[in-house]
Amino acid sequence: MTTAQVHALPVPDLSEEALAAVTAEVAETAAGYDQSGEVPVRGLEAAHRAGLLTATVGQRYGGAEAGARDTARILIALGEGDPSVALIAANTLMAHASQAASAHWPTALYDDVLARSARGPAPVNAIRAEPELGAPARGGLPKTTVRRTSSGWILNGHKAYATGGTALAYHVVWAVADEPDGDPAAPRVGHVIVAGDLPGITWVDTWDHLGLRASNTHDVVYEEVELPADAFVEIPRGADGVYRDPAAAAGPGSFGHPALYVGVARAARRAFADFARSRVPAALGRPIATTERIQAVAGEIDLRIAQAETLLHGALLRIEAGDPTIGPQLSVLKVAIARSVVAAVQTAVAALGNPALSRRNSLERHLRDVLCVRVHPPQEDTALVAAGKRVLTA
Repeated sequence: MTTAQVHALPVPDLSEEALAAVTAEVAETAAGYDQSGEVPVRGLEAAHRAGLLTATVGQRYGGAEAGARDTARILIALGEGDPSVALIAANTLMAHASQAASAHWPTALYDDVLARSARGPAPVNAIRAEPELGAPARGGLPKTTVRRTSSGWILNGHKAYATGGTALAYHVVWAVADEPDGDPAAPRVGHVIVAGDLPGITWVDTWDHLGLRASNTHDVVYEEVELPADAFVEIPRGADGVYRDPAAAAGPGSFGHPALYVGVARAARRAFADFARSRVPAALGRPIATTERIQAVAGEIDLRIAQAETLLHGALLRIEAGDPTIGPQLSVLKVAIARSVVAAVQTAVAALGNPALSRRNSLERHLRDVLCVRVHPPQEDTALVAAGKRVLTA
């Protein structure tokens, strides 16, 4: 495979001050996009201008090739501003990081996505779930197929939960290969790289969710979508011949999603503090922030966030250090981070009562958004069962 061209991409400034500035800009439009459910265009543009959507592009392509910890910092910052923007960014950053680690995209297609990224936001997402199958991490193979032709492939299928919607520049679609000389009992499984503007792609507006409403995680249908011969990238089966979904267990690159929810918890902490400083009950005659009860609640929120941040960065540091014992624990560490960020936001909401559940208060939105951390694979039950089996059979 030839090397893709070097592109003039936005240069990311990953200083705390620069990230805080992006957080503030993205936050300005978050509530509006939450209400409308539209693609968060302005937030994505802000992230693009700051170089955050392409920060993980490999250096050989003109990118900064940011590592896992810097990626986590980016997603915490974006998640604090607008988690819908952060989720679209997380999927894009993971796609570029995967390409930087091991080139697998067809050269011409990766050149194209980088050229688009030089001009503006060009989100990428792995489109995997299906209406009947659900999340592939639970097992099973997709009904979506790519049929071999004399000149390439034809893609047909119906996918669900395709985050990014019409904003996606490229889809990385999980499919089964339909080949004349293939083995029907053990077909090849892989991804096809699909430009988002090809004929035959239809979006179905199914996303009407409690949280991350602007993420545009709609269904998408592929009908006779024509693809070049090199668009299919096979996912190898295990040594036993069984295909296992890579998302069934957490790996070094799977901490982007929990990172963005740490950002949501930070936003909730800020909203709680702002409310507490401004709320002056008539019977008290001073801000509730001056009371020990509210101070203790603020401390509990801070504890939960510190716990999540320490678990997140600690896991990534151990991976960087080559600690061989961290691998089996990654899935349960993701569970622990999820529990911590949910607890932080729920603590803030419970302490303020009705005001925190009002649509006028951003805490209501943060509560809805943070609950979405639980849906990212591996989910809590599968992670705990796998860990339990490991412990009990050691």
